[in-house]
Amino acid sequence: MTSTDHLCNEDGGGSCNSDATPEAQAEPQTVPENGDMIILTLEDEKGPQVTSREELIEEKPSPTSNGSVDVGVGAWLSHRLRRSCTTKNVKRKVPCLEWGPRYCITWLIADILAGVTVGLTVIPQAIAYANIAGISPEFGLYSSFVGSFIYAIFGSCKDSPIGPTAIAAILTRENIHGLGPQFAIFLCLISGVVELLMGLLNLGFVIDFISGPVSVGFTSAAAIIIATTQVKDIMGLQMPGSKFLEVWGQIVMHADEAKLCDTMLGIICIFSLLLLRKLKDLRFGPPDIAEQNSWHKTLNQAVWLISTARNIIVVVVCSILASVFHKNGYHPFLLTGEVKPGLPSFQLPPLSANVGNQTYSLIDMLSTIGSGCFVVPLLAVLENIAIAKAFSDGKAVDATQEMIALGLCNIASSFVGSMPVTGALSRGAVNNASGVMTPFGGVYTGILVIVSLQYFTPYFYFIPRTSLAAVIIAAVIFMVEFQVIMPMWKTKKSDLVPALLTFFSCLLIRLELGILIGIMVNVCFLLYASARPKVAVERSMATSGLEYLLVTPDRSLAFPSVEYVRALVLKAGLKLGDNYLPVVIECRHIQAADFTAAEGVKQMIDDFNQRDQQILFYHVKPKIVKIFQGVNPKGFRYCNNEDELNEVLKECASKVYTFQQRNTQEDSLSVVD
Repeated sequence: MTSTDHLCNEDGGGSCNSDATPEAQAEPQTVPENGDMIILTLEDEKGPQVTSREELIEEKPSPTSNGSVDVGVGAWLSHRLRRSCTTKNVKRKVPCLEWGPRYCITWLIADILAGVTVGLTVIPQAIAYANIAGISPEFGLYSSFVGSFIYAIFGSCKDSPIGPTAIAAILTRENIHGLGPQFAIFLCLISGVVELLMGLLNLGFVIDFISGPVSVGFTSAAAIIIATTQVKDIMGLQMPGSKFLEVWGQIVMHADEAKLCDTMLGIICIFSLLLLRKLKDLRFGPPDIAEQNSWHKTLNQAVWLISTARNIIVVVVCSILASVFHKNGYHPFLLTGEVKPGLPSFQLPPLSANVGNQTYSLIDMLSTIGSGCFVVPLLAVLENIAIAKAFSDGKAVDATQEMIALGLCNIASSFVGSMPVTGALSRGAVNNASGVMTPFGGVYTGILVIVSLQYFTPYFYFIPRTSLAAVIIAAVIFMVEFQVIMPMWKTKKSDLVPALLTFFSCLLIRLELGILIGIMVNVCFLLYASARPKVAVERSMATSGLEYLLVTPDRSLAFPSVEYVRALVLKAGLKLGDNYLPVVIECRHIQAADFTAAEGVKQMIDDFNQRDQQILFYHVKPKIVKIFQGVNPKGFRYCNNEDELNEVLKECASKVYTFQQRNTQEDSLSVVD
């Protein structure tokens, strides 16, 4: 169970599409058959790359005109550039160059259908997510098209639809502290810069430090907080606040002010959305698709489309109802209000802000956002990689490339007034089920959003806020993953500690602090496991018939575990080895060691030498031998095979015999006395 498997299941899913994709149609690599050794390496987390022995040898710098060899920084940079600018690397960094030349009319039609379907989903969601973020509705739409265009060029996952998400929206709200859209746009820019730097520095492994339990606790708490912020809109209440306890306290205080019409409409919308969500499971005709006639297939596709477009259907119906009441002089619902018409202007994102009577400089804006500058982009990457893994069809996911693509998407989006964006798992499921063939499907989604901004914003005025709240609540309730508690309990009970601690910290303190607390607890668990390795101790018999004490650590030696292992070995040698049996440390599992470990081994050898008990190291890797010998231990003896072990044990046997004879004589003298 990985951390990304649990992230942000905002809406109904869809099964993975097994149709041929551009990646699947790529020609397989041929393996050389010249007898050279073939080595599998992982380059930039893209997956196994076939590399010959010669390709692993560092190219020697070419001699200059005077015969000398240039080994300076310039030569190193030139060498790195030559290796980076190969056709293979360029296609990996700009994936559209891989599938673009093979783009055909079949893919075009599939991408248009998928892009329009996702567009019908993202428009009402974008308006609702802007409300979660605490900014005007148009900024949600501004966040929904530029990222799709950029990702079509640099993105490696065809199913990932870039745009606003519930997680990104609630994190934006918590980190801009009600200071308005300028801070939201600035957070988008900073998120993009951090994501891009993480990608360029190959920091994709950072995602692995967010474990499954931490991710479950975070997403579940975030879903409850998001739903909580929308309850006030369901009830027709207008009040500030985004914290869990604060919002519920105000709801209780102002419950008598709730508007009946908004509440009734919101409840009806939630139930309608949930019923329409289940509608996609309804099938007409025989279960086997091959046996269905054209009417069955058409009817099933129509039902699926209605279920997929349920958000836009509910919002449009509610808007028509509200506009009819409005024209007849009735105002039963709290409406979205005016949405700024037209496309956003393309301009530099704000590097300073004026809010009220206070001016914020760049440094002030960074300090105001604080840890959100790192937590928001980290979770955005995690959310996007969750989509890539969910629909990868078993292929490796290039986390580094996804960081680069997502960073460029956020940087470009900040120039049109966007809040932070990432991939949405709910829309990714719709994209996959719609049969998208390439990341270019996002371009058609972006075009549909642009058309809605240009021509349909006047009609957004009549959207009841309670219907948008219903769209969000009906989506995020499936993010609460209480069903994983029992599997955690049955597999590893200690995983519940970071999960529950993250959940309650996010719920009661702040989301970004909660996930940081969860990560820190997980790191503490890892450090404890590293400091307390398992050590097996048993008496064993060599083929020569000599007995010895075998000690087997189950992992590498690092500074936190040295004293613990040393104490265990000394205790075992004294009690189980009767203070005279040779102690053999099986080093097969020791893959790495450090200076502190070498010093600990040296002290342990000295302890055994002082009590005339032999200690040997068995199956030691050459690099470990070099590390141990670096501190000049006295009496360090090691062997790599059974014959060498028997020889060393025979040498020890005479010493053991002498030791036993001496003990026997001492016992006899004590009896005489």
